[in-house]
Amino acid sequence: MSNFESFKIFALEDNAVFSKMLHYILSMDDEHEVVMFKEGKDLLNALDQKPSVITIDYTLPDMTGEEVIQKVTSRLPGVPVIVISGQTDVKTAIKLFKYGAYDYITKEEDIRERLLNALNKIKTKQSLEEEVQHLREELSHKYEFDKSIIGNSNAMKKVFQMLHKTVDNNITVSITGETGTGKEVVAKAIHYNSTRAKKPFVAVNIAAIPTPLLESELFGHEKGAFTGAIAKRVGKFEEANGGTIFLDEIGEMDISLQAKLLRVIQEREVVRIGGSNVIKLDVRIITATHRDLSKEMKANRFREDLYYRLLGVPVYLPPLRERGNDVILLAKHLLQEFCNSNGMNAISLSAEAKQLLIDYHYPGNIRELKAIIELAAVMCSENEIKAEDFQFSGSSDVEAIMSKEMTLKEYNIEIIQRFMKRYDDNVANVAKKLDIGKVTIYRYLKEMETNN
Repeated sequence: MSNFESFKIFALEDNAVFSKMLHYILSMDDEHEVVMFKEGKDLLNALDQKPSVITIDYTLPDMTGEEVIQKVTSRLPGVPVIVISGQTDVKTAIKLFKYGAYDYITKEEDIRERLLNALNKIKTKQSLEEEVQHLREELSHKYEFDKSIIGNSNAMKKVFQMLHKTVDNNITVSITGETGTGKEVVAKAIHYNSTRAKKPFVAVNIAAIPTPLLESELFGHEKGAFTGAIAKRVGKFEEANGGTIFLDEIGEMDISLQAKLLRVIQEREVVRIGGSNVIKLDVRIITATHRDLSKEMKANRFREDLYYRLLGVPVYLPPLRERGNDVILLAKHLLQEFCNSNGMNAISLSAEAKQLLIDYHYPGNIRELKAIIELAAVMCSENEIKAEDFQFSGSSDVEAIMSKEMTLKEYNIEIIQRFMKRYDDNVANVAKKLDIGKVTIYRYLKEMETNN
């Protein structure tokens, strides 16, 4: 099935006999809605109907083919214009291509085949463009701030305040935060909520590319620029032209390359390795790092001038352990996504599971939470995740407990409570694991009951 409900073709032809033949050829496909014109002015007056493609005769009674093409392309840029002519002069064809013609077809025996092939190519191209536009609109919707970034905590409210200041301008944004806090998601949200949303978003993980290859990856190279450069390569900055480039883990960039990056940012232009042509850039830059760049700068591992060029709007993403009940909101969101993508029934979280999620320390932040939730969803039964379905690998329960501010007695009670749950209230096992006496455990359990 085609993506086109109606593919409107305007055909301009003053010869009555050829006009009938042309209408017959164009109408062979049921998708085509064909409108015939005898004069150029009539076609131009109907352009508000926005045809999908236009065919014009080169020789017209009221104006030249060049005039029609120029007027069409000025009013409807991007609409393909196919010239159909009795002339076979190559110079005429080249001139019309310069004016914006999509194709030039002569009135010969194979006109039917050539014309239909040209139309099929146009339909395929327009179909792909519509699909790309649809995907971009979906991405834009997906990355709305309140849909892509989950959280109601005070820490996240500060993040949202900063993000809204980045939408209506092209200022550089520097995102900082621990590994796994969602820096790329935030970068995409900034891009897809900005005026550049319909342009490319290009992400580059600096840490994942070896230093000798990074310059070529970012700025491109010409064929033969160095050993192994068997073809021209367009760099990531060129790919992102008009849109946004996201430089993830910018703190890992070798200081030898930082000067070249600084020049590209300052001049807003790039020259490929081994080339001489200057390529002008219109690119928004978003950076991210888990490092403290101010400390890196003082240690002479990061250039001071580059640091201030990249600072722009600083957005700090708090670690998950500082976000309180956001953990449950995120867990539910991740759980729903996992169930939907795997065709599973809805799964809920038990009260004990929720408490355990809140208490955990999350050294891997949201990335770790996602792994924990997905594994628990597979391990659980009866469509409910219980505390025992979780497997925390990033740090121990004791480390999670120690992240809280409590009295020593409260720490002891918390630890014993957790181990009692883990070992099904078997006091002997808990005493053995914690290397304390059973009497001590009974005393703390009694105190827990008294306090409750």
